[in-house]
Amino acid sequence: MTSLLLRPHPVARADGVAGVVEWFGAMQAQDVASGMWSLGVRLPGRTLDDVREALERREALRTWPMRGTVHLVPARDARWMLAVTGVRVLAGAAARRATLGLTEAEADRAADVLGAALAGGGRLTRAQCLAALNAAGIETAGQRGYHLLWYASQRGVTCIAPHVGTEQTFALLEEWVPDPRRPERDEALGILALRYFRSHGPTTVQDFARWTGLTVADARRGITVAGDALATVRVEGVPAVVDAALLDAPREPVDDLHVLPGFDEYLLGFKDRALMLDPAHQQAVIPGGNGVFQATVVRGGRVVGTWKRTIGKTRVTVAVTPLVPFRAADRKRAEAAFEAYGRFLGLPLRFTW
Repeated sequence: MTSLLLRPHPVARADGVAGVVEWFGAMQAQDVASGMWSLGVRLPGRTLDDVREALERREALRTWPMRGTVHLVPARDARWMLAVTGVRVLAGAAARRATLGLTEAEADRAADVLGAALAGGGRLTRAQCLAALNAAGIETAGQRGYHLLWYASQRGVTCIAPHVGTEQTFALLEEWVPDPRRPERDEALGILALRYFRSHGPTTVQDFARWTGLTVADARRGITVAGDALATVRVEGVPAVVDAALLDAPREPVDDLHVLPGFDEYLLGFKDRALMLDPAHQQAVIPGGNGVFQATVVRGGRVVGTWKRTIGKTRVTVAVTPLVPFRAADRKRAEAAFEAYGRFLGLPLRFTW
């Protein structure tokens, strides 16, 4: 929980959007509202407007760096992350294109069309991007449009810019971030390893490989390059890697209570979630095992409930479903934790249990 910046950390000074995203390296953000609260819960006192303004300042951006899903990444690191972690995803996209009736040449032409449409500092909404493709004779019906937008970003042509109202927008990556970092491959692997383990550890090489989409060999290489910044410990007999700065951190009981979004790195950052989630509760948190994660109430590092929110014009209604017995004092603690969420949104809360 300390690594995940959900408790005070002895070294981390991630006091803004840029700092939090760089600490993690990448934060799951396929659902925009979840991604915003993932930042908000780690930046006490900041509001949704504060986070949006930071993204407009390009402190971070959204793209598809790994596993085919959208993440928040440090803006200047987006290009090399796409190159290092996205190559295997791109190589595997041929089968998906065949299913959609697309050729690689069509996908490349779509990226060129989007590049031309966005040139000169423009931002286009998703609908405008699809209209540009259709006008160029590239069919976007069904899932073809999504795949072509993904492909252009995966190739480093475009990136997802902040929403305008409720509309997703896209920009040219080279114009949105004109001064990208360009580490050599070994250095890049080391950066990925350091950021992953310091923000998720202690955890395994296999978790790191899965999170990044790297081969296990590349994952091990990254750990080697990170050097003494990381340390190996054993968790229930299994080797695990952790930020060396935590080896001497005080050991104290963890009884914090957090209300986290559904796609937070707390769960999404790991393949084996047994430390956080009782197998008996998995169906409640990941219904059908289809990759859609419910928002969670977390006490002492363990999921103890789920929640949904309905945002109205004048208030937000939070419906909490306990997965373990909740006493009156537990409900009071949970409602107190939700108050920070209400302040983040700038709306009063109403609860249902």
